[in-house]
Amino acid sequence: MKICLVSPYDFMHPGGVTEHVRHLSAKLRARGHDVTVLAPSSRVGDDHGIPGYVRIGRSVPVRTNGSVARIALSFHLVRRVRALLDENHFDVVHYHEPLVPSLPITVLRFHSGANVGTFHAMARRNLGYYYGRPFLKRYFNRLHVHVAVSVPARDFIARYFEGEYRVVPNGIDCSRFNPNHPQLEELRTPGKATILFVGRLESRKGLPTLLEAYGQLRRLRNDARLVVVGDGPMRWGYESQVAAMGIPDVEFAGRVSSELLPRYYASADIFCAPATGGESFGIVLLESMASGVPVIASSIPGFSSVIAHDIDGVLVPPRHPKEWAAALGALIDNPSRRAAMSERGLAKAQLYDWEHVVDEVLDVYRVARERAGASTVVSGVHVQAPGLG
Repeated sequence: MKICLVSPYDFMHPGGVTEHVRHLSAKLRARGHDVTVLAPSSRVGDDHGIPGYVRIGRSVPVRTNGSVARIALSFHLVRRVRALLDENHFDVVHYHEPLVPSLPITVLRFHSGANVGTFHAMARRNLGYYYGRPFLKRYFNRLHVHVAVSVPARDFIARYFEGEYRVVPNGIDCSRFNPNHPQLEELRTPGKATILFVGRLESRKGLPTLLEAYGQLRRLRNDARLVVVGDGPMRWGYESQVAAMGIPDVEFAGRVSSELLPRYYASADIFCAPATGGESFGIVLLESMASGVPVIASSIPGFSSVIAHDIDGVLVPPRHPKEWAAALGALIDNPSRRAAMSERGLAKAQLYDWEHVVDEVLDVYRVARERAGASTVVSGVHVQAPGLG
């Protein structure tokens, strides 16, 4: 098939949707499909060395859902979008966050073939969806299949746009994340358990809760160390918090390369994801589980849909440092429990391997093409089959 993946987010800036699109495009291409990726970029010029990527528009930062989204807000994309659609004749266009301005909406407006929309986000509310429903509904109805990456993501979008949704999860590359990578010696200290955090350093990821919990733990014992992987606007504040509280053995590693990241996971004894909310899935949980590392995560809907409490991980209320400290201490003190969680986590991660996920995505494309092909001409009027998913 000739497939187009459309993302509203800056393709040069790391993020959950961007990484999903990158991996999906690579896996589809490996199956022999012709894949084009349309997305904005903060870097001028189209030659980014990424197979099939076409830069459409320039991104601007917009605060949303406790984070910063970098999207193209310009609607002056019509001429280029129409030219690309006319030149390529895609079998399927797959939109990720299809109702986020402005690129997906522009492509949806003009693509007359099979349209698939995947909704990734989860939040308490979305004022854009609430007030924009009369305008956005016409574009929502142009989707032949509606997909959500998790049940919480489905429930969130369905509050604003009723329809039938198919849940197709994010994927994990189990050949890339696995326990067999050599450990990084600089992350290992004899007699100390290595606790790992991976994520953007912004408020919704909940790192202050982990820092305070780890600080409480270290006041009682000295057999642990904390490694923080990631960067962001709040890094300086977190480093200052560690210094002010006198918390020992905390390393801020910053952003690490994609090649090195699996070795960070493989070097950890416990992985922590203390996010406060706004997570629809939690891909870092699966990266850790695929690496054979037991997980402690916040008991928020997006994480609870992945982790079975006390079976393949531990769920702790967000923003409760005392309970996080207790959970960390209990897991450090029980190696056999960690090993059992590691084994069960490995098994669960295999269910989310990209090879399985791509099979599901391709089935979605089949359904979308069937529905797009069901368009008929009635009394000289072109009538499109309803976009139910």
